Amino acid sequence: MKKNRYLLCLLVCGALLYFALPRLDIFSVGLEGIFAMTWLAFALFVIAGNLTALLYSPKKLMTSTRSQAINERKKARSFYR
Repeated sequence: MKKNRYLLCLLVCGALLYFALPRLDIFSVGLEGIFAMTWLAFALFVIAGNLTALLYSPKKLMTSTRSQAINERKKARSFYR
């Protein structure tokens, strides 16, 4: 479920970059150039954060009741004297 959210955020960020890059003038002098650079920096932070969350998310642990019952039976059948 969370992976879908991360993919959606990446797609939305990609769409925003697709529409914004032709309109942003990075080499402009003054406030316009500063705004363009900070906007792109924040977009890269969003992409990096979502990719990190997508790639390094912990795997689901197997915590079903059936597997716990099997492990308890194995512990009960100890052959030590």
